[in-house]
Amino acid sequence: METSSEVQQENKKASIIDGKAIAQTIHSEITAEVKLLTEKYGKAPGLAVVIVGSRKDSQTYVNMKRKACAEVGIKSFNVDLPEQSSEAEVIAKVHELNANPDVHGILVQLPLPSHIGEENVLSEVSIEKDVDGFHPLNIGKLAMKGREPLFQPCTPKGCLELLSHSGISVKGKRAVVVGRSNIVGLPVSLLLLKADATVTIVHSRTSAADSESIIREADIVIAAAGQANMIKGDWIKPGAAVIDVGTNAVDDPSRKSGYRLVGDVDFKQVSKVAGWITPVPGGVGPMTVAMLLRNTLDGAKRTMSQ
Repeated sequence: METSSEVQQENKKASIIDGKAIAQTIHSEITAEVKLLTEKYGKAPGLAVVIVGSRKDSQTYVNMKRKACAEVGIKSFNVDLPEQSSEAEVIAKVHELNANPDVHGILVQLPLPSHIGEENVLSEVSIEKDVDGFHPLNIGKLAMKGREPLFQPCTPKGCLELLSHSGISVKGKRAVVVGRSNIVGLPVSLLLLKADATVTIVHSRTSAADSESIIREADIVIAAAGQANMIKGDWIKPGAAVIDVGTNAVDDPSRKSGYRLVGDVDFKQVSKVAGWITPVPGGVGPMTVAMLLRNTLDGAKRTMSQ
């Protein structure tokens, strides 16, 4: 016979962490601060977004970022380079933006075309303008105790903001990060460590059985593996907080586009077990853009006050 607490768990649904609403609150705060800064120094913070080639998804992300800038009063510098641009041409453009005093943040939209070395380009971005937080020096400081990077990477920073806005404390908790990419998995595990969580990373070389049993012990799960619906309901500790960074397109003939976006977490199953969960879309995505705006504002404040 089921105990009453089991019955309660049966009927309990996870609280949905509304990234869209939280991002909107942050946008309002940024708008107010940008206005004050612009009045005080006579110029607005500026963000340059560099895109090479015409990848559909990258175009979509870039347009979203440019639109968000306009909404909060940040000036956009649009740099659209053709697919066949050489690495040297892209780097020359970055140097030009480094030298431009009206630009406080530089973002190079990834992935770059395969003939351009990502590392070579990113390490040329001035550390003072590295609003993406991917400069080796920023990542290095993020990894070291007692050091602070000038900027934290936007998506990982957004994940931690979602937890703190939802009143979920990280300190002393067991956190499991699924995935170890330079963009999310690695930096989010470093941020969790900085926030005093006990962190485990599972990745493509972790055995399936181990992944499952490790994830099952987590109070906080950050899923960033890029595999649709990989994490099932019975992998989750009841009451855990689940942040789903995955955006995977799966076929859906009922949609006009022919596909829909799903996360790395099986939302239907997991929302019956978890305490908190982010939806896809509408969870982490809007926070990434909000953190980019926040980083640009912080960069402008630092430069203008010097």
